[in-house]
Amino acid sequence: MTPTTVADHSTSVSTSVQIRPRYEGSNICTWIGFKHVNYMVEEAVLDHFRQRGFPAGELYERYGLCVDIVDLDTKILTAFHIDDVADATVREAAGDGPGLRLAVELSVVRDGAVVRAVKSKVTVSLRLDPRGWPAEQVPAALAPYVVTALGRGGLIEPIVLNGADPLDTLTAGRNAYAWVWRMPYFYCHFTERVQMSGYLRQMEETLDLFVADRGVSIKKLLDEQNWIPVVPHSRITFVGEANMEEELYTVFTVENVFKRYTFTARTDSYVLRDGTLVPTATGRITHGWAVIRNRRDWSLVDFDDRLADALAGKPGSRSGRGSA
Repeated sequence: MTPTTVADHSTSVSTSVQIRPRYEGSNICTWIGFKHVNYMVEEAVLDHFRQRGFPAGELYERYGLCVDIVDLDTKILTAFHIDDVADATVREAAGDGPGLRLAVELSVVRDGAVVRAVKSKVTVSLRLDPRGWPAEQVPAALAPYVVTALGRGGLIEPIVLNGADPLDTLTAGRNAYAWVWRMPYFYCHFTERVQMSGYLRQMEETLDLFVADRGVSIKKLLDEQNWIPVVPHSRITFVGEANMEEELYTVFTVENVFKRYTFTARTDSYVLRDGTLVPTATGRITHGWAVIRNRRDWSLVDFDDRLADALAGKPGSRSGRGSA
């Protein structure tokens, strides 16, 4: 089957595939972290394109189209373990605005029964490659999803610094932590742009730095209380594009603490261009903490005073900035 013979996309189209989590994501006991759960969602999306006759490699090589996930909203309902096999279903969904919208579900067998483990809403854009090599005409079925730049502009306003320190500006008056890191080539794809997995890494890294800055590092709570962080919900939306070797400024701001049980934080990312912080992505992540019961099981716990005070940003618990 070739791309030019595939029928137009519609909301009735769906595909399925089996996926295993990667060993790299098994960081605490045998549980799979939220970043690698999202990687499984990404694999299901790429396989959907493949089954529809539009493999990502061929789209780039023939048509100069870069398959980019630009919005990823994932709820984790059941924890994955390293030896699990997920049954993934991808369905094309209706929606407003640019991009192809997909609904992804991952299920897994528990005690002989199939349970839904993940629900994810995904938006994919096909970014025209700017590098100028010859390319074939884009298939008509894909034309509605083709863009010349990624992101939903207007979600975050640029910040003109007027000589101020970027990290101080991003954290002033907020219960927040900000850091900056030069984007390496291995956070990018299609030669130059930071991809969704790069932002997932940023979100994970910023949380790790945030709790360490507040005196409640992941290792500290693991050693002292056998507690680990868990993520039931994460979302990242592209606002613009960040490029290889640009410095990405990410600010992690605590928004809500729910009954000392979970907390939600917002992450906003910017690149510094001509004295202005230009937004490239925004997202939210929900965290709780769980106590490890044994090599297989854990259960959520209420925040103790030390953790609750750190999340609230009480005096003496934070510095608010960092760099790598």
